[in-house]
Amino acid sequence: MPFPIPQLGSTSPIQAPQLDTGSKNAVGFGAVLKDAMGKVGEFNEAASKSVESFLSGEGDDLHKTIMATQRADLAMELFLQVRNKVVQAYQEVMRMQV
Repeated sequence: MPFPIPQLGSTSPIQAPQLDTGSKNAVGFGAVLKDAMGKVGEFNEAASKSVESFLSGEGDDLHKTIMATQRADLAMELFLQVRNKVVQAYQEVMRMQV
């Protein structure tokens, strides 16, 4: 007898920031990083609220809570990897002989 799998409902994909690279209003790299930090913070806050709501019994389903925490964790991991690559590139540039 197969075990029925419940419907998870709709999920929203994480949207990458759209950069305007071809005009005079192009965003600088620092602004992109600042925006990314803000997005990571938003995901973390949403996950915290979802966990609090679940634990207090007010609303969120378990799968929505888990999805929110995983989304926040994944966003943080991605941001840390980007930061590590930026630091690595900076160190490589600093090692170059002029």
